[in-house]
Amino acid sequence: MRQSKRALAGAVLAVTALSGCMQDFGNGAVSRFLQALPDGASGSQNVTKAAAPNEADAGAPSAVISELASRSSVLTSGSSYDQVAAGVLAADARVAEAELQVAQLRAEAASKNWWPTLSPRISLTSLGDVVADLVIEQVLFDNGRKKAERDLAKADVELAAVALSENSNDRVYDGLVLYLQAEEGREAADLYEQALKDMGQFEWVMNERVKGGISDFSDLNVVKQKLADLRARDSAAREKTDRALGELNAMSATQLSRLRGLRAIGSTPSTTSLSVLRAMVERDRQIAQAKIQRAQHLPGLSVGGGVRSGGDNIALTGGTDVAWGLGTGASLKAIEATKVTADRKVTEARDISDRAIEADQREIAALKRQADEVAELTKQAKQNLDFFQSQYDAGTRQVMDVVSVYETFLNTLEKALDLKFRAALAELDVAKRLGVLADGARI
Repeated sequence: MRQSKRALAGAVLAVTALSGCMQDFGNGAVSRFLQALPDGASGSQNVTKAAAPNEADAGAPSAVISELASRSSVLTSGSSYDQVAAGVLAADARVAEAELQVAQLRAEAASKNWWPTLSPRISLTSLGDVVADLVIEQVLFDNGRKKAERDLAKADVELAAVALSENSNDRVYDGLVLYLQAEEGREAADLYEQALKDMGQFEWVMNERVKGGISDFSDLNVVKQKLADLRARDSAAREKTDRALGELNAMSATQLSRLRGLRAIGSTPSTTSLSVLRAMVERDRQIAQAKIQRAQHLPGLSVGGGVRSGGDNIALTGGTDVAWGLGTGASLKAIEATKVTADRKVTEARDISDRAIEADQREIAALKRQADEVAELTKQAKQNLDFFQSQYDAGTRQVMDVVSVYETFLNTLEKALDLKFRAALAELDVAKRLGVLADGARI
């Protein structure tokens, strides 16, 4: 009996020793990305034995997570943009972070799947006795299923890390969009405040001319109408500022109402967009699932036995998880076709991303060119306004002539303001697409 027990224990120890040992994964982590690396991560090589990950695989960091963690934000440190980003990230509910931690724990569990398994077995004999036993089993050959399960868990962690980066960049983007809306509203309000003063002066002059019988009352009504329109635009700009600041302060851990000014973001790096990274991780996940499905159709080999019997019933067991049938061949072909489809999805995502980034870059260049043209038009409109004003002072121009030229000058100022903030928003769109609004070490 003792020899049988020693034989069972020796068999279990032998298969366990053949499986190797594990190493921790992700040394030198600088953020939650690197801390989330699974212990059982392994390469993409196709192995058929259910052996433990070797040291080279266990110590290799995830390329996706390492890239996400090393990304630097393009927001200038200490700028108003950077302060907005810090405020909104500090108030984040961290839902994506919690999902990343869940994926990490699942990966940690999957990293130990090469160890022997213990399970209770309770049976009722013909004499009515209840017999309890403890069954130990070790998989020796599974056509790569255990390794594919570890790869699947690793892909789940990477997918959760990409989702965390997307969530953080989206939150910073939403905060910065609100800040741009508030700043645009404030600059527009400053513009209309000066315009109201100028138009109010024209109204006073026209009112005096009407009193003196020099001008017609209809001209005064036109000026009053223009003045009322300016007041409405001024009120809309101030309401836009209040609404944007209210939302921004609600999603931030600190009050950001006192921030002013725009700071151009740094040059966007030539890095892979988040949509492409997501497609790559989803491809790896689909391939891992395909390997698991393929292994289920192929015969495997395991060794095990009951502890209570002292090792007398230790045996090698072979079989498949999925019964074979007439459609097995087609099922295996469909599984292999899944890998090709996953690769094509990555290519498609890369093409879409490159096209979108190119369109954004061209839009930024076009907006800047238009801004330069409008700046020149504004300069000319100001010269015309000064010229008409001097002619009016000399008595050769009517008040309505000056008012008309002033409206042209005001329209160019409004267009310049609009182009300025459209260009700023386009720069944020590119940075968000690339995932460089939030610093990887800060996420």
